[in-house]
Amino acid sequence: MNRQLAEDESHMRAALREARRGIGLTSPNPAVGAVIVKDGRILSRGWHRKAGMPHAEIEALSALKNPTDARGATIYVTLEPCCTQGRTPPCTEAIVAAGFRRVVFGATDPNPAHAGRAIGILEKAGLRVTHGILADECAELNAGFIHWVTTGLPLVIAKAGMSLDGRLTRPPGEGQWLTSEASRRDAMKLRATADAILIGAQTLRADNPRLTLRGIKGRQPLRVVLTRSGDLPKSAHLFTDEHKARTLVYRGKTLRAVLRDLGKRGCTTVLIEGGGELLGTAFDAGLVQRVTFYLAPILCGGPDVVKGRGVAASAVAPRLAAPTYRRIGGDLVIEGKLV
Repeated sequence: MNRQLAEDESHMRAALREARRGIGLTSPNPAVGAVIVKDGRILSRGWHRKAGMPHAEIEALSALKNPTDARGATIYVTLEPCCTQGRTPPCTEAIVAAGFRRVVFGATDPNPAHAGRAIGILEKAGLRVTHGILADECAELNAGFIHWVTTGLPLVIAKAGMSLDGRLTRPPGEGQWLTSEASRRDAMKLRATADAILIGAQTLRADNPRLTLRGIKGRQPLRVVLTRSGDLPKSAHLFTDEHKARTLVYRGKTLRAVLRDLGKRGCTTVLIEGGGELLGTAFDAGLVQRVTFYLAPILCGGPDVVKGRGVAASAVAPRLAAPTYRRIGGDLVIEGKLV
């Protein structure tokens, strides 16, 4: 690896650290980070905090002790700078006006109408542009945003906590938790990355869940209930607690129609938490892109995790590409992308 590439990757990792601060907070915008570098030293950092607020590049410019320090400097951005007027002005204009010598970005804008346009604008203004630095890591940071922009649907993560034999709950009368408290804290972090959490009506009736972040800082996701009959307990936490305004009920709608509507509402990532019928419907319809399953070392007489039709042959069964395995105490977490 040459010296310049090593330096670019090092500074892009710093920009990625900034971008991660916005995960779960910026939808329908992507989470983006930026750092301004001069003579090998980071002068300022910035990250996009919320849709409608300044983008990461502007935050980094505002954080400079002296605005003229940008002249001749390099700005590193995890995503191609925007070049169109939205809620905020184009970042390309601010970058040119600041007098940067060079712009380095990671992932290309996923919108086909905008992809690569910033390169031409910046190079025409006399700036040097390098792109594709840690592109995969930068893109993965905004997998939900990319899926939403290219399909109109939010990226769907199927999440479940289960026994070894595939049950979602303990035997009747013993409470609902199978996984450890540490696993449940980890699941709260996953919730904090989502714009909405989906459950079926039976899960609401049986468990009366809260679907909150519980001890994790972040924006409370929308809480979505799918029901055929509309017969739901009015006293449920979702309809009476402090977040009741963030509860949506869809009656008699297909899962695809619900996801389409959530996409129109600006949801880029959705977490399906159950029950088994809803998870089965999601897998049968090919609407799941990611899986996070928490496996507890207990047998309860299952299974009921994923119902639905299933597959006709193992050759066409959904599989996880390069799955990861984590231990949390005695539990095992299995995660991956579906292919």
